[in-house]
Amino acid sequence: MGINLGDVFPDFTANTTKGSISFHSFLGDSWGILFSHPADFTPVCTTELGRVNQLLAEFEKRNVKPIALSCDPVDKHSDWIKDIQAYSAQSGDWGYPIIADEQRELAVRFGMLDPDEKDKAGMPLTARCVFIIGPDKKLKLSLLYPASTGRNFDEIIRVIDSLQLTAYKKVATPVNWQPGGECMVLPSVKPEDAKTLFPEHYTKELPSGKGYMRFTPQP
Repeated sequence: MGINLGDVFPDFTANTTKGSISFHSFLGDSWGILFSHPADFTPVCTTELGRVNQLLAEFEKRNVKPIALSCDPVDKHSDWIKDIQAYSAQSGDWGYPIIADEQRELAVRFGMLDPDEKDKAGMPLTARCVFIIGPDKKLKLSLLYPASTGRNFDEIIRVIDSLQLTAYKKVATPVNWQPGGECMVLPSVKPEDAKTLFPEHYTKELPSGKGYMRFTPQP
């Protein structure tokens, strides 16, 4: 089953390292990031989960709750966490839940499987999916990496900044945008409204003469 941008992300109940959770209740009024992993005790995943734990303060600042998924049982996740903490020089309580999806029910339901990467039993591995869900429980972004390629969570933080800004302001973020950088006025904003909403905006003149490249300081 595929989930399209703008769809309500389906609710589900699952066992995790933080106990049984109902996904929508877990999110509450927060944003959420659900990211999947091929298996426990795998090298790339170990680097990724450790990095997310290091970034918890950044996620919290943005009202985002991370939750991971791997196709192994909770007790195996708990043992793996010790390795992750040792590798990334962390200690103490683990900061976010890891879902146990032993039967791959969620991986199949959400289209997370990578047909080109298989485990020892010949079963497709879970790909490195990223789902960002808004407080309205709708899917705001999905990324799908093959099992062999680790994710850049600094980029994912940047994407969250753009999603949250553009959800509440009538702007878009251009190529390579960074927080604090110039934004673009949405084409749907009429010129007379742009003057009020974005008094410092300007239009880049182009050969076509069409005034669609409108820039403004970040609101």
